Amino acid sequence: MSRLRLAILISGRGTNMERLLQAAADETYPARACLVLSNRANAAGLDTARAYGVEALAIPHKDFEDRERFEHAMDAALREHGIEILALAGFMRVLTPWFVRQWEGRMINIHPSLLPKYPGLDTHKRAIEAGDAEAGCSVHWVSESVDAGDVIAQARVPVKAGDTPEELADRVLVEEHVLYPHALAQACEQIQKKPSS
Repeated sequence: MSRLRLAILISGRGTNMERLLQAAADETYPARACLVLSNRANAAGLDTARAYGVEALAIPHKDFEDRERFEHAMDAALREHGIEILALAGFMRVLTPWFVRQWEGRMINIHPSLLPKYPGLDTHKRAIEAGDAEAGCSVHWVSESVDAGDVIAQARVPVKAGDTPEELADRVLVEEHVLYPHALAQACEQIQKKPSS
């Protein structure tokens, strides 16, 4: 089975991106990293991508009058590179319904909570304040509603007595790095099983 052409969208250092690049360097992995795209020209992850031999491209959202023009430029770059699956890895922009529809069923995201709990921001603080016994991370299909798409896979960590949001975030991040490559492989397999339209 052929490997899907993968693009990873980032806004910062891209630690999850790096785990995906490591996984995709294996020729038996179902995705091949073809592009890393950032909405920030100074994102540290762009240099990391280049170190892995993957093309890295910045399309700064601030260069555009509105979200629609920015997303059309991003969409054009993805299509130019023949991208078949998108992975969001710390991409700090809420995508419009238009963009989500262009990539529906081919775009995944990692979120630092056990969805459907705590979509959006401050997930670790919210889990601690709620008295949750466990927290974790979820990889899900991107839908028009934020963090509401079908979950592909999750990993759990205990919430410890006296945890700060930062301590919990550090433990969850360790699990994110393990979970995301496995979940991306599952997503690729689901796409490849779909009948061609």
